[in-house]
Amino acid sequence: MDTIGQREKETQKRVIKLFKEELSYNYLGDWTERPKNSNIEEEFLSNYLVRKGYSQTQINKAIYELKRTSINFNDSLYTTNKNVYQSLRYGVKVKANVGENYETIKLINWSDFSDNDFAIAEEVTITGNLTKRPDIVIYVNGIALGVIELKRGIVDIGEGIRQNITNQQDRFIQPFFTTVQFIFAGNDSEGLRYGTINTPEKYYLNWKEDIEDNSRLLLDKYLLKMCSKERFIELIYNFVLFDGGVKKVPRVNQYFGIKEAQKFINRYESGILWHTQGSGKSIIMVLLAKWILANNPKARVVVLTDRTELDKQIQGVFEDAGETIYRTKSGKDLMSQLGEPSPRLLCSLIHKFGKKDVTNFNKYIEDLIQNPIDVIGELFVFIDECHRTHGGKLNRAMKAMLPNAVFIGFTGTPLLKADKKSSLEVFGKYIHTYKFNEAVIDKVILDLMYDPRDIDQKITSQKKIDEWFEAKTKGLNDFQKFALKKKWGTMQHLLSSQSRMDKIVKDIIFDFGTKPRLSSECGNAILVTSSINDACKYYTLFQKTGFKNQCAVITSYSPNKNDITTEDIGANTETDKEAIYNLYEELLKDIKVQPNKTKTESYEDWAKLKFQKEPANMKLLIVVSKLLVGFNAPTCTYIYLDKKMQDHGLFQAICRVNRLDTDDKEFGYIVDYQNLFQPLGDAMAVYTSELDADNFNADDINVLLKDRLKAGKERLEGALEELALLCEPVKPPKGTLEYIQYFCGNTEIEDDLKSREPQRIALYRNTVSLVRAYANIADDIDNLGYSTSEITKINTDIDFYAKLRQEIKQASGETIDLKSYEADMRHLLDTYIQAEDPENISPFGDMSLLEIIENSGIADAISSLGSGIRKNRGAVAEAIENNIRSKIINERLTNPAFFEKMSKLLEALIIERKEDAISYEEYLKKIAILAKQANAGKTDDTPDILKTPALRALYSFLNSEGMALVVDEVVRETKKDGWRGNSAKEQEIKYALYMVTNDHEQVEKLFNLIKEQKEY
Repeated sequence: MDTIGQREKETQKRVIKLFKEELSYNYLGDWTERPKNSNIEEEFLSNYLVRKGYSQTQINKAIYELKRTSINFNDSLYTTNKNVYQSLRYGVKVKANVGENYETIKLINWSDFSDNDFAIAEEVTITGNLTKRPDIVIYVNGIALGVIELKRGIVDIGEGIRQNITNQQDRFIQPFFTTVQFIFAGNDSEGLRYGTINTPEKYYLNWKEDIEDNSRLLLDKYLLKMCSKERFIELIYNFVLFDGGVKKVPRVNQYFGIKEAQKFINRYESGILWHTQGSGKSIIMVLLAKWILANNPKARVVVLTDRTELDKQIQGVFEDAGETIYRTKSGKDLMSQLGEPSPRLLCSLIHKFGKKDVTNFNKYIEDLIQNPIDVIGELFVFIDECHRTHGGKLNRAMKAMLPNAVFIGFTGTPLLKADKKSSLEVFGKYIHTYKFNEAVIDKVILDLMYDPRDIDQKITSQKKIDEWFEAKTKGLNDFQKFALKKKWGTMQHLLSSQSRMDKIVKDIIFDFGTKPRLSSECGNAILVTSSINDACKYYTLFQKTGFKNQCAVITSYSPNKNDITTEDIGANTETDKEAIYNLYEELLKDIKVQPNKTKTESYEDWAKLKFQKEPANMKLLIVVSKLLVGFNAPTCTYIYLDKKMQDHGLFQAICRVNRLDTDDKEFGYIVDYQNLFQPLGDAMAVYTSELDADNFNADDINVLLKDRLKAGKERLEGALEELALLCEPVKPPKGTLEYIQYFCGNTEIEDDLKSREPQRIALYRNTVSLVRAYANIADDIDNLGYSTSEITKINTDIDFYAKLRQEIKQASGETIDLKSYEADMRHLLDTYIQAEDPENISPFGDMSLLEIIENSGIADAISSLGSGIRKNRGAVAEAIENNIRSKIINERLTNPAFFEKMSKLLEALIIERKEDAISYEEYLKKIAILAKQANAGKTDDTPDILKTPALRALYSFLNSEGMALVVDEVVRETKKDGWRGNSAKEQEIKYALYMVTNDHEQVEKLFNLIKEQKEY
């Protein structure tokens, strides 16, 4: 049987069969019509607790407490879900009778997965602010712990993810998700993605296991892996983390890394966990420490780093995850704490294992071996960035002091051959590895693009100057261009300076004017310099440009008057030390000092926060070595390297740009002014020293950077091919009308517009990908081997697809970009695509077609359409009809009676047009009236006193002006904050409605209508 493109329902049937027959879940049925579905099904939970031997009183109180916790929305979904998780993980404390002790009622048996009742239900209708129906809900002992949203194979899996995200909004069924731990989306073509509550779309993850097994669909394969009873219980119990306002579930590398580490821990064996930068090592530390402390009552965990800033970060990460960790104050404090039974979790600097003024180090070590520290408990030592700290005297001292400790080394970089011997001596073998190329394939981090720049050759070219001016003057007339030239001077003059620093500053400014993300102010950059002196000089130069007050310098320097007491030579000039001191004094003069921080630290925190939260207002950070390591160092889109670096330090620095961000960030970019990397085939190798490749394929270990232009050309050609294939089925003569019919469907068929949404999404997404690909190489396209005619053809194709995208959006009624991947589209089009048609400077801005009709008339509305649509009367008609149809579909629930009437009028008018029963002019008059009424939500005979959409909806339903006013007043007087989804508050409104209508059946219908009104 051919299953290609099969309906979503068929996929759902197969998945349900999989859960029943292969995973042995109970099937609870189709709950479409079942009333009062809940995330806590009392009957099933009660049955489980009875089986566990609890009394009915205990059961009733436990269920009451759990439900009370799940509906407490005083803060947020995150907080409520966290509180529910605590109840699930640790049980609910209840007192059966007055005078008795509290007892803990365990709602789930975490130690024996088979003792729990696993079940699924499909089409679970949940009545919230708006009714929604998750495809499949996973229940454990009657508690909803998982939600699965399925799509047919030809529909993007992102649709399922976005549906899950929408369902969690407070205007839909947010309360249902207070118990949910894992949220899945899947289809037959792309497989399975998973996240948890409040997970943004970009952070939904892929599972990966037994990759050589391709015997079945990925969706089925990974549901079997993740939802097997034992795995599902384990994931929830050991791998869920509430981290400072963000709930997190494990990436696959974190899960298997921890599983392997657990084996080492159980054998009391040391080892190294190598997971590449950006893949979440800090989360592994937290989860592994929690597991050790929970499973070994004698265990103590010490986390060691080699830098004060990392020590602070470690403390912050554990505290954000709700774990109490003690940060030692000194070496003496560390030794003292280890000699006490608590605290069980500590962090410290590795330097605190050293001792000053040791003249005979070998004798010192011998003494330590003979007299080790008396540690209470079993000690497990985590060492962060162990490639830096595994060798030397400190480690010898540490091993001598703690001979019985288990050492777990964490690193994000491959080890050099020179490191290997000492690494094995301290830690032993690798526990688990997750290399850079694996993380890129898994989309855990971004690939890196390399852009070497010979500053003298690149910056003085006339072509670059002309490109900068064209980018800055796009859309201006000749007079405006002349005025801008006069005001700014010529770029050629600015770039002719002999100072190398001046040229680099101008080069970076050029990028911010032309490069995607930088020019759209969505991304920012870090400049790495050789010294504090250089950093300060760069900062001073940037203050003379448009970057004034939009960049910051962050170094290890903190001003101290002792630095300059002997610097003044009486020549009325500044020495380097004086210049640095004076600059910092100026920087810090208005800084408000934060508690327990210096002025310099407060300035750095301010700059980092602004860099992360407001990239448009903090474009550039200038650094030397700070902010280049550490898991909460700020990330960016570009890193400019003007400092000699190599191997581990270089890799950690460039990984500032490989973190995920919004969808318009597709790569991290490295600009190299120092020729730091080693050519290796068609790419550049980060590591120049010899790597330890004994147990690995050498090509897998080194980190290879793609050449920006070569990779850019491949992306451009791939994007053009994708769009050509997408548009291939459009019928001849492939005019505007044919494209609208292909992407929007038949306006007479209500579901046609919705059914064609996958094609439109593909068009929007692929056009954005095309424009982004072009933007990344636009200023170098002459160097990619294209002929003049080929470049002209590329520009023509891009212009065509950009205009097609705009016309389809207008024709379908999708005039505002709500898809996240279109965030930067307008900027890219304005910057890189030639604007020829006057509609691109339309005075109507982002107004929808129906809004233009309502406010300015049908003629202006037609003028606002793309030129391809305007030329074809059929295309104009279908564009307007599609916009009205879209409005009706989207707004129907808010006023069913009114929009049902609009729908019938539209259908009748479409028939008249297609049968040529009326002239085009008469059609335009009628459709204009209909469009105005649909957009306004009222007809000409709607009473003027009904000023709000809710009043008009009540009037349409009740067919009585007076009753509509009375019901509106009753609802406004009765409703309380947070009434939607709160059964007690909802009952109050229903009772008040019954007192007005005296009709139970009408109350239920009326109440459902009221729930759809945003103003209530």
